[in-house]
Amino acid sequence: MVVLGVDPGSLHTGYGVIRYDGAVFHLLGCGVIRLHRRKSYFERIGEIYRELESVIEGYEPVRLVLETVFLNKNVQSALKLGQVRGAVIALAMNHRLELSEYAPREVKAAVTGRGAASKQQVAFMVTRMLQITGNPATHDVTDALGIALCDLLKTGVGSAAVPQPAFSSGSAGKKNWAQFVQSNPGMVVR
Repeated sequence: MVVLGVDPGSLHTGYGVIRYDGAVFHLLGCGVIRLHRRKSYFERIGEIYRELESVIEGYEPVRLVLETVFLNKNVQSALKLGQVRGAVIALAMNHRLELSEYAPREVKAAVTGRGAASKQQVAFMVTRMLQITGNPATHDVTDALGIALCDLLKTGVGSAAVPQPAFSSGSAGKKNWAQFVQSNPGMVVR
């Protein structure tokens, strides 16, 4: 299954395309659509639409996933983000893609195991899960990839690719970390 994750923004829109083949996650493509402040807001929305449309045509995802809108104190920023999201949703519907959205805390919890994780922690786990060497360009990219991974993990499609902790109970019911580390050496960072 191929999933396109999108982290929409009026100046920077991140995207990431992941394929899950039944055993492993594969990064197919990712990037940031950088928009010029000098262009009108309508031109920027059109550019986002066209750029993401070429990504869809190139990778043929089955699903498109977004993060839900977070509350913003700046009403103008929230309205602009809503308009960008509307364009992305229209694009998904025009290409008959399945569409889902997840709250930021849900994405963080799915990728890192902690809903209050930082962007750096999400970026670290995304690069580990997708075996990316080096650093992805920006948090716009790792956030978009995290959204796509969240969808694959939450729908159960990609849950087999993530090792499940194998804990045994000690005498006081405590988790046995030594056993977990031994049975999951790939999850240990040295």
